[in-house]
Amino acid sequence: MAQLILQPQLMIGEGWDHYRLIDSGHGRKLESYGPYQFVRPDAQALWTPRLETWRAEGEFVPGSDEDGGGRWQFAAPVPADGWPLSRGPVKFTAQCTPFRHLGFFPDMAPVWDWMGEQLAGRSHAATLNLFGYTGVGTLSLSEYGPVTHVDASKKSVAQARLNAEISGMTDRPVRWIVDDAAKFAAREVRRGKHYDGIILDPPKFGRGPDGEVWRLEDHLPGLLADCRALLSAESKFLFLTVYAVRMSSLALAGLMDELFADLPGTIEHGDLAVQEHGERARHLPTAIFARWRSA
Repeated sequence: MAQLILQPQLMIGEGWDHYRLIDSGHGRKLESYGPYQFVRPDAQALWTPRLETWRAEGEFVPGSDEDGGGRWQFAAPVPADGWPLSRGPVKFTAQCTPFRHLGFFPDMAPVWDWMGEQLAGRSHAATLNLFGYTGVGTLSLSEYGPVTHVDASKKSVAQARLNAEISGMTDRPVRWIVDDAAKFAAREVRRGKHYDGIILDPPKFGRGPDGEVWRLEDHLPGLLADCRALLSAESKFLFLTVYAVRMSSLALAGLMDELFADLPGTIEHGDLAVQEHGERARHLPTAIFARWRSA
């Protein structure tokens, strides 16, 4: 029976050569993505910035309400088609998107490392990446065996394929699938499929390729139940991240504890955060997570 660890955990990303959290405060954050610096809103940066002035090529100015869009304002030219970054052997394209993101989520770096630790020594581990976005996590997982990458956005999957190409990983055993993640998982259950590891990063709200509506609070329990059915006692992990919701990581862990009660291992929960670069570095929380691991 999986043991639920009540004490929250922290998974902290410290940045790397191609990404840094330079400073944060007053509801904003300053980051470097390769040679360019950007300012983006972040409501959890409640403190005062460490630096007196910020220099950035671009800033994302949010809309007037909580869920309402926004736009980029540029003080210097930035390549519209993006520019290359890398982390280890995985190369990918950073780009200023209309959704304030830059083509990948740097706070996921410690998650990629953690998944690698669970699969260490494996070369044929089958993993599933639901809501896989632009594939940086998928390419990291592909070192350990075949990966099924699922996202409802044709554009995101196309970018993921391009990232595989620029990484020199087109020969890796990856299935790139444009589909509604919940429908795909349900079909995999009916097919009797099992995976050695699953990562899912569902949005608060979204639509599938055929107009399917996703609402996290309504649909996460059913999806997580299907993910449980796709795991066996020999599986290694499941990792769930959730962004921008009024919810505790303990709630995610409680749901997982109910659904995963018959599996061995451990259920943990907590926060993802990114550490500022330099002196007096603080930790900016970005998401909550819950994870199951077999040992």
